[in-house]
Amino acid sequence: MAPTPEQVTAALATVNDPEIRRPITELDMVKSIDISPEGVVRVGIFLTVAGCPMRDTITRDVTNAVGKVAGVQSVKVDMDVMSAEQRKTLQTKLRGDRGPEKEIPFAKAGSLTRVFAVASGKGGVGKSSVTVNLAAAMTASGLKVGVVDADIYGHSVPRMLGVSDRPTKVEDMIMPPVAHDIKVISVGMFKPPGNSPVVWRGPMLDRALHQFLADVYWGDLDVLLMDLPPGTGDIAISVAQKLPGAEILVVTTPQQAAAEVAERAGSIAAQTHQQIAGVIENMAWLPCPHCDERISVFGEGGGQTVADALTRTLGARVPLLGQVPIDMRLREGGDEGKPLVLTDPDAPASVELRRIADSLSKKSGSLKGRHLNLSPAGR
Repeated sequence: MAPTPEQVTAALATVNDPEIRRPITELDMVKSIDISPEGVVRVGIFLTVAGCPMRDTITRDVTNAVGKVAGVQSVKVDMDVMSAEQRKTLQTKLRGDRGPEKEIPFAKAGSLTRVFAVASGKGGVGKSSVTVNLAAAMTASGLKVGVVDADIYGHSVPRMLGVSDRPTKVEDMIMPPVAHDIKVISVGMFKPPGNSPVVWRGPMLDRALHQFLADVYWGDLDVLLMDLPPGTGDIAISVAQKLPGAEILVVTTPQQAAAEVAERAGSIAAQTHQQIAGVIENMAWLPCPHCDERISVFGEGGGQTVADALTRTLGARVPLLGQVPIDMRLREGGDEGKPLVLTDPDAPASVELRRIADSLSKKSGSLKGRHLNLSPAGR
């Protein structure tokens, strides 16, 4: 017996758009369903834009979902493209009845997304590696996570997460690519092919950051991680202005020279009135391959030094969240787009990064200033 349209529709409701992460039935992407008496099902699907990079993924997911329905002998998927009016309707559905807006959702008083700005005093301390592995660890624990590669000049997050797709534009919304279930955006996704540099001054950097935060459709995130450029330049100031509630994570190495610079990067919080979530000491030691001893390649104590100095500067306790040991596989995973916390969660560096991610995830955000929509009970 051939399946019913209701059965096929129910199967299609289990298929999520790969970029928006919501059912295609809810997004009005199902154009038509035709079922022959022999059980051949032809499904018409609306793509958001022509040349959608997720075309093959949607075709595969629809075919698999409908193919499991009893009575289906074969599945054929036909693709069409939404009209401009349909795209505007979709944009309104995603952003609310107020239509297109340029507000930054994470800056609103009611936002429940925790934003962590990952900072360092200088380059080369593994800030980006820490960012992507924290994101992967949080996602693996069940959180919805996004990553903004705000290091415009030194963008490296797409490679470290293995992202090769370009963002899709729906009207004036940007759909971020997804890797390892992490939504990610970077200026590297908008450049021409090749390794050409980004040559921008301050106003352009500020505008790019605003677009990453306001124009990108992030959906409902639990955590947004921002990989900042080293130092206290334009981007750090823009983040403080656009996202005053963002918490700063300071990454350093044990080396005292690096710690001094990291302290200056964290001290920006005293002027911007931001909270520092803590300090992460990366490359803390090298486990000896022949014995159980730790080799202090870059010295000792830098992370605690930074935490103590920032505690004195800010007048509030800044914890040392963890010390991540050196692991060649951490670097190899970054080059291959495979975070170590996913490929080898039991590696010493992975265990420490997952522990840090858990400690950050468990801290509850304040409800101060949020409208709870409470009203007196009727009498």
